[in-house]
Amino acid sequence: MLHRRSTAESYEKIATVIFDHSTKAAVALAKEVRDLIETKNKAGQPAVLGLATGSSPVPFYRELIRLHKEEKLSFKNVITFNLDEYYGLDTDHPESYRRFMNDQLFDHIDIPKKSIHIPDGKVPGDQIFDHCRDYEAAIDAAGGIDFQILGIGRTGHIGFNEPGSSRESLTRRITLDRITRQDAAADFRGEENVPRFAITMGVGTILRAKKLVLIAWGENKAGVVAKAVEGPVSEAVSASFLQDHPDARFFIDSGASHELTRRKLPWLIGPVKWTPQETRRAVCWLSSSVNEPVLKLTDEEYNEHGLSDLLSEHGPSYELNIRIFNQLQHTISGWPGGKPDADDTFRPERAKPYPKRALIFTPEPQDAVVSIGATIDRLVEQGHEVRVVSMTSGNLRVPDSGVNKFASILLEIASTIAEGWSEQTDYARHILQLLAEKGEFGEDPPLLRQLKGLILRGELRDAAQGLGLAQENIQFLDLPFYESGRYRRFRTSDEDTSTIAKVFHEFKPHQIYATGDAADPSSVSALCFRLIEQTLAQCQKEDWAAACSLWIYRGKEKALATHEIDMAVPLSPNQLERKERALTRYHSLTSLERESPKLNQQTAQQYDSLGLAHYEAIESFQRWRRT
Repeated sequence: MLHRRSTAESYEKIATVIFDHSTKAAVALAKEVRDLIETKNKAGQPAVLGLATGSSPVPFYRELIRLHKEEKLSFKNVITFNLDEYYGLDTDHPESYRRFMNDQLFDHIDIPKKSIHIPDGKVPGDQIFDHCRDYEAAIDAAGGIDFQILGIGRTGHIGFNEPGSSRESLTRRITLDRITRQDAAADFRGEENVPRFAITMGVGTILRAKKLVLIAWGENKAGVVAKAVEGPVSEAVSASFLQDHPDARFFIDSGASHELTRRKLPWLIGPVKWTPQETRRAVCWLSSSVNEPVLKLTDEEYNEHGLSDLLSEHGPSYELNIRIFNQLQHTISGWPGGKPDADDTFRPERAKPYPKRALIFTPEPQDAVVSIGATIDRLVEQGHEVRVVSMTSGNLRVPDSGVNKFASILLEIASTIAEGWSEQTDYARHILQLLAEKGEFGEDPPLLRQLKGLILRGELRDAAQGLGLAQENIQFLDLPFYESGRYRRFRTSDEDTSTIAKVFHEFKPHQIYATGDAADPSSVSALCFRLIEQTLAQCQKEDWAAACSLWIYRGKEKALATHEIDMAVPLSPNQLERKERALTRYHSLTSLERESPKLNQQTAQQYDSLGLAHYEAIESFQRWRRT
């Protein structure tokens, strides 16, 4: 399929198709695969597919399964080659890519097992070279890959071709980048458990495919997508090598498109409809580009940076600068629940009613404290009724070491202090036995998952206490989709929305704080946000829902840009310190989560550079606009 490039895509060196949602992209991609299979069948030839793992292909695989079960698409004449595999994992390890592919696709279609090829993660070290050479030979023997599906990592890798991989690289063992291992930390219950090596197809191997499509979802991928599509071809971003392929395309969702020039800086490409949001984006960008506060921007600077149309419609610069400066200034509020008995004309949140019922959703028990811990502190301090609701237990992210520590301490107490603790002793010994039986990489049996969830409950209670929140104002939903699933393999149901609906009907909030709107669609936070949206839609005719405001915060996703912020809650040094102390109550945070106070400080620095007041840190929110 040839892709005609529009003027809006003039900065893009790879054909890039933006879809409203990952589901639509998955349907379009699956249709192309179906057409290829049917064409090859008519010619009496096998269709050779290159497949990827990770969260991005999950919607695509589910659509392939649907085509097989509902539209009788057969895979009997299909040969597949997977991009990569972690080195050191058995095939039945829950995070091995062979296990992933079986769970997500192969066990649900009629592909012959002999037609499936995945690198062997347990091949002895002295046989790796021969194994990789044989993998290359098998691809050639199949006639080459007809259609290669790719994902992209935050380092810009395709397959596991980390920065530094050459254009000519072939299948080989590679050392994983620190960022790649950080991103996989939750899957392996801790960064220390993530394998350090993988076997991957090389860039050269990938580029030999006849046709390639790279898929990417969510704002976390936006920056690296822009580098690959618009930046120079470089070994620092292996996905950029696709620019030189005659039939390569990117299929991305709206979130992953945010850093492309046609989305981020549309005025550099053509006429723009100067909405208030677009105007604020342009002025903030110009201020950052020329390193001048908003109030100091000149007509000449607007004209020299492609913003003459904005100036002609909304200028002169003096008046435009003041208008945008005031808008930005009005986002700043030390009263996230609204300031009682005050003029709220220009405040982000209304003054009445006071106090408000503020419902704070945290997808896993750490998310809200990591992202908006100081705002929780502020809401409690200002007298609002605050309830923190942990939507899932988070047990999948707790390392075995935490369970081992708990059981060992329990045994120590029983042997030195407590008498008659036979039941507790038996429980602790049973926990230690389960840990030993499952080994380092085995599946957690239900009893271990239950204990890990209880450990995180205790950590959230401990952290919340440091923010002034009483124990009775913390609620745990343990949504079924999480308790019965694994990362990238979750499926939500009506039981999940019913559980959330009970919270709404009981609490009837005036404010809701939630995250996940811009996350990867298969992530816990995205699934939780979708469930909140669905439940709110069911409640929209109820009085409380019509008057309820929903504030979106960013968790693991890319932080809100200054032009996107509708409420900026400033933090004093003491408030930031309280948040940092609350975070120390968690023992299973990733290195990125521990650095969240630094992100709050960066937001404050951005406000300062725009010419606004200088604060120690800022937690930011975006108003949810009902669609």
